[in-house]
Amino acid sequence: MRAAGDRPRGPIEPVDPLMRTYTEIEVSYLLAELAERGRKFGLLWPSASTDSVVDGRVLVRFGNAPASTVLNLLTLLRDHDKSSEDDDPCDS
Repeated sequence: MRAAGDRPRGPIEPVDPLMRTYTEIEVSYLLAELAERGRKFGLLWPSASTDSVVDGRVLVRFGNAPASTVLNLLTLLRDHDKSSEDDDPCDS
């Protein structure tokens, strides 16, 4: 059962106003976290990096994906890690 504040989220769209709040440095940190969390699943993006800022949005060299894709992938990996912690058997 979900808590009231734990409702399902939809993916962040590239045009979401939230995307204008991220700086290049913040997106660089998110890319580093994505590389770290994704490594155990074989998800490797060695060339992923920030590119430039256009119309207030940070662009990412990540194939042809916007920075919102980085956030959506991180959300999936974080949720997986969180659910894996909840699934640990008890020691009793």
